[in-house]
Amino acid sequence: MNLSVKNLTFLSMLIALSVVGRIMFTFLPNVQPTTAIIIIASLFLGPIYGVVVAVLSSVLSNLVMGMGLWTVGQIIAWGTIGLMSGSLRKYRDRIPVMMLAIYAVICGFLYGLIISIPLYLFSGKFFAYYLAGLPFDMSHAIGNGVFFLILYPVLRLLFLKNVTIVK
Repeated sequence: MNLSVKNLTFLSMLIALSVVGRIMFTFLPNVQPTTAIIIIASLFLGPIYGVVVAVLSSVLSNLVMGMGLWTVGQIIAWGTIGLMSGSLRKYRDRIPVMMLAIYAVICGFLYGLIISIPLYLFSGKFFAYYLAGLPFDMSHAIGNGVFFLILYPVLRLLFLKNVTIVK
């Protein structure tokens, strides 16, 4: 990991953008830029940085929004998405932006599936819980696609101009 002051500052700004964005959009259930930011950070910085953004975004935003069992699920789900997205890093310039946006939509459903698993351990009713959450997963998925299409071009330019580990 190349943690120069410049890269660490940029990483901190991404986490802040994710946390503030998540808090700002609380009026829309499951619509927030966090997943898109984790995907974009992972695509440019790699899986380890993606997991760092995922864990800190979840913990810091939940300090404001409330901690609970779901925080563990969020860390696991967003961490998994960060790892998966980071594995695409070397191919990111060959994948069309619309395909990456579709990937972001799929990650919305994957997030819903993964976050349901830890809650299943306590309730024992996975399918009922997961099916009840599908409308929220749909709004999360659509939000991911929209946020990705808005944020990717802007953050891509910032990454390419400002972060030394991207190249």
